Amino acid sequence: MNPITHTIIMFTLVSGTIIVMISSHWLFVWIGFEMNMLAIIPIMMKNFNPRSMEAAVKYFLTQSTASMLLMMAVIINLMFSGQWTVMNMFNQTACMLITMALAMKLGMAPFHFWVPEVTQGIPLKSGLILLTWQKLAPISILYQISPSINLNLMLMMSLLSILIGGWGGLNQTQLRKIMAYSSIAHMGWMMTILLYNPTMTLLNLAMYIIMTSTMFMLFMMNSTTTMLSLSHTWTKMPILTVLTLTTLLSMGGLPPLSGFMPKWMIIQELTKNDSIILPTLMAIAALLNLYFYMRLTYVTTLTMFPSTNNTKMKWQFNSTKQPMLLPTMIVLSTMLLPLTPMLSIFE
Repeated sequence: MNPITHTIIMFTLVSGTIIVMISSHWLFVWIGFEMNMLAIIPIMMKNFNPRSMEAAVKYFLTQSTASMLLMMAVIINLMFSGQWTVMNMFNQTACMLITMALAMKLGMAPFHFWVPEVTQGIPLKSGLILLTWQKLAPISILYQISPSINLNLMLMMSLLSILIGGWGGLNQTQLRKIMAYSSIAHMGWMMTILLYNPTMTLLNLAMYIIMTSTMFMLFMMNSTTTMLSLSHTWTKMPILTVLTLTTLLSMGGLPPLSGFMPKWMIIQELTKNDSIILPTLMAIAALLNLYFYMRLTYVTTLTMFPSTNNTKMKWQFNSTKQPMLLPTMIVLSTMLLPLTPMLSIFE
């Protein structure tokens, strides 16, 4: 891609998200979403082939439907209130429609079908943008309208997302699909706590972005997209392979790693709000996620793939790829648990 074109597209992508986050007028929010959507499509189709084209079309159709629902909800709200302000939701139907539109944009269940398909069809760099940056704009709007959201609808979608995010990834061998199902499950955790403690949603989002970025950076460093290719990395980069293991376990939420912190705090907060059954179900459903992360770690580090003596020496050669920010990201992904007391002050 032409560097100038690439710069303009990235600038539009970032501007779209920022416009959504700083606007207090529904029309500007909608414009921001549209800019964001139209800018990411060329990024998805960077490696032009039928798979990426199909992924881009699926993404475009889903996001267009979500934008249409959003605009319809905004117009219903306008008819009842006579104003375009984001914070004030005067109509329950409009609020439910907006919640569903934003859930569709985030890829939450039952609107999750596009996430694995789209992520699988695009390059790793585009997948990283899709599963991290693209979550910021919808979550910022949900954060703003959280007092008006229907609790039962949100909790039902969240629990379903956690379950589907766990079940869907069990039988996968493609790393991008596994990361997509992981994203669906993490969205479920974030949205569960949104109505009780929105600040904790932002903490969970920050942790999710750090861990997902680290995983994608490790995959890009090793040029791996399947479990089979990941199992060969032991001979190439032994240290990075061990770090991949710890980051994966952190994503699963195992103590004493960073990923345990948001899960711990969310379960604690739900329990404080006299909700016992929901966090229990969420913790049980999280075991499904942990199972497929364990499968990945088993394939990557606990078994040695049959290989010739020559390939066992690959680690001695210097890699041409420079791991920019990778050490920092790995430290953040695995060692933040001791900061929990400090972070709990901001609840």
